Amino acid sequence: MSVQERFLGVAAAYDRCFWLDGGGGLDWSGRRSLIGWLDEDDVSLVLAEGEVRRRAGGRETVVGTDIFAALEDELAEDGPEIHWVGYFGYAARPDLPARDSDDGVPTAVWMRARRVEVEHHPPAHPRPVPRPDAGSTVPDAAYRTAFERVQEELHAGNSYEVNLTYRVDVESELDPAAAYLRLRELNPAPYAGYLQHGRGDERIRLLSSSPERYAAIDRHRVLETKPIKGTTPRALDPAEDERLRAFLVTDPKMRAENLMIVDLLRNDLAMVCEPGSVEVPGLMQVESYETVHQLVSTVRGRLNAEVSTIGALRSLFPAGSMTGAPKLRTMEIIGAVESSPRGAYSGAFGWISGDGRADLGVVIRSLVATPRPGSGWRYRLGTGGGITVRSDVAEEYAESRWKADRLLRVFEDD
Repeated sequence: MSVQERFLGVAAAYDRCFWLDGGGGLDWSGRRSLIGWLDEDDVSLVLAEGEVRRRAGGRETVVGTDIFAALEDELAEDGPEIHWVGYFGYAARPDLPARDSDDGVPTAVWMRARRVEVEHHPPAHPRPVPRPDAGSTVPDAAYRTAFERVQEELHAGNSYEVNLTYRVDVESELDPAAAYLRLRELNPAPYAGYLQHGRGDERIRLLSSSPERYAAIDRHRVLETKPIKGTTPRALDPAEDERLRAFLVTDPKMRAENLMIVDLLRNDLAMVCEPGSVEVPGLMQVESYETVHQLVSTVRGRLNAEVSTIGALRSLFPAGSMTGAPKLRTMEIIGAVESSPRGAYSGAFGWISGDGRADLGVVIRSLVATPRPGSGWRYRLGTGGGITVRSDVAEEYAESRWKADRLLRVFEDD
């Protein structure tokens, strides 16, 4: 039985299950898949409408308002071999200015994974594919207005960079598990994966094809994050593809965007890491995927003895690449200018272990599916990019459209 067939079987049999999909992994991310499921008496935590609810054995109890604290409590009771799999949505920290989801999607879902199967994948070899027409790249009125408001804030000195995003909805009869198989073929990525939780109208499905590491913590308590800032499309012609790659490396605007986020993350890591341990072993390196070249940096440090894994993940949250700098003030600007809450988008998705290890990607290039009244599903994706004073509204909108296009192709044959 193939891993795809096994995944479909698990998704059909269990209300709560996941696939952390290593099929599109890179050398730094590994190529190991984890397929797991929860039985009726297994525990999951759901943050929705400001309450964390603990579900097990068909019963549900409120255990607080902070998903990070609830997970910390659960991990304190677990053995080192226990893994939790799930996501933190953008508004998962109640002390930060982020709006809760308005579409019924939980702000966070975490599942205690006792039943897991492991699958190993051969090396992946990214190859350029043509970038399809993403439709009109003329900015619509809502995007243009938000862009202009961001520029006002930037010129006033209230932020150096703002990650401006918006949502796109698609209604489809396509089952989310089948949609995920299409997505992983169209856009393989190091943080690909699928999560499903709930039944009936409470069903939530997260389909991830993210290339970006939010945070990984190893057994030596080394914390690593790999922010992405700077993206260009691929080209089939080798000379043009290399030109685009070189442009990404040398363009002053993209380098400035990346450097600002690196500085933000160096500061974030310094708050939880041993003095002098924070370093940048990789600055503005290009990673190439089927559809894009991306400018990636690596920031690393060793956690202070008194900082727990959950404490570190909470302190860094949300990813600086998805806010801008400075983080708090820029999140306030985002809340004022974006027309809809981000939901799971811009959050983090992955696993946390009872032995202190963790590995989570940023929720980008992803779809979130919820039941549509009657039948079928509503799929929502987020897209956008970093805005600086040098940004051009037409260029930024076009970039947001072709980032979204690869995900929308999932539904072309539906």
